[in-house]
Amino acid sequence: MSLQQLHGPLWTDLLTACDLYRAKAYRVDPVPSAADVYFCYIAYDIDLFEEGSLANLTASIIGNIFGFKAVKALRLEDMRFPYALLKTYQGPACGLVVERERMDKYGRPLLGATVKPKLGLSGKNYGRVVFEGLKGGLDFLKDDENINSQPFMRYRERFLYSIEGVNHSAALTGEVKGHYLNATAATMEDMYERADFCSQIGSIIVMIDLVIGYTAIQSMAYWCRKNDMILHLHRAGNSTYSRQKNHGMNFRVICKWMRMAGVDHIHAGTVVGKLEGDPLMIKGFYNTLLDTKSDVNLPEGLFFAQDWASLRKCVPVASGGIHCGQMHQLINYLGDDCVMQFGGGTIGHPDGIQAGATANRVALECMVLARNEGRDYINEGPQILRDAAKTCGPLQTALDLWKDITFNYASTDTADFAETATANV
Repeated sequence: MSLQQLHGPLWTDLLTACDLYRAKAYRVDPVPSAADVYFCYIAYDIDLFEEGSLANLTASIIGNIFGFKAVKALRLEDMRFPYALLKTYQGPACGLVVERERMDKYGRPLLGATVKPKLGLSGKNYGRVVFEGLKGGLDFLKDDENINSQPFMRYRERFLYSIEGVNHSAALTGEVKGHYLNATAATMEDMYERADFCSQIGSIIVMIDLVIGYTAIQSMAYWCRKNDMILHLHRAGNSTYSRQKNHGMNFRVICKWMRMAGVDHIHAGTVVGKLEGDPLMIKGFYNTLLDTKSDVNLPEGLFFAQDWASLRKCVPVASGGIHCGQMHQLINYLGDDCVMQFGGGTIGHPDGIQAGATANRVALECMVLARNEGRDYINEGPQILRDAAKTCGPLQTALDLWKDITFNYASTDTADFAETATANV
């Protein structure tokens, strides 16, 4: 059933210019290897959308239609936005280039970790984890999505002890360090209060969760641009509607919306970790966040070419079940322009948090060096790590511990179009 048939009763020539304003289904293609399933391309007039409002955009695109009885299942796979519409959005508050300049880190991925255990620590013990990880060689530590201001540790205690760890580690290492302080709260007033405190104590980055909603995300992005702060977004909750192929929406659409909304970081998959992530799909997410112009790439799930209208680049974050023994794979799949976060892969080190951080930093540095020297680091990766471990005890311990840890599960969200070789005749 076409969108015109579904929306037919809502339009009348007597009241509106319905030929202009109603959606237009202009192309229908069968989905490869899926019986009775189709891609439907739908166009909307730009005047249907309020300028710079993600809430208005989403209310139209994913509003009532997903609940219509006439539609058995529906999934939003991709969107293309007119240049003129993108120009009404702020985009990332700082962006990749500004973040690298602020961190003074070039030519390699940034390294991070999530504090573990994420719930139950006191403020002082929480700050100790932050200090140990940063002192050991990480660029960032972070709060997790559900650490806010609970009875066991109110947000002010966590912020103060965490920034003490940041400043102490920066003084000892001579490097710029950061900790994502989660400002997620029940109301916008509470979030602004927490973000203001974050800025007052000298943090360079603040964090929010996807579950706060589109208006709140845009509001925090505007605050971050005004206050010169990096904005990290945890994608908490996305898999409730993005993971299944038959209904909901693809995460690449969330990537596009969040780049428009103005976040600087978003968790976007690891390929080799514990969370959902087909290699081609993850590549498409990363390109969506980092490209200035994207071309159609069906194997990566990119159905449309997109000019990003000079919106700044949003940094993908790889987090979830990764460890230093996978470093050659991570660099190969994800490239330099990302944050690699090793939570359990840092905090779970037998010799302590600082040793875990050192193992990750040495693994990254030796692999980047091998790549820059022109070595076949993808195939030689395990040997490169073993060689580096000869002079780095923490790395050797980590490799011995994590070598058998894998998450080889089939992805539920895979490409509908497979790459095939073209025969020369």
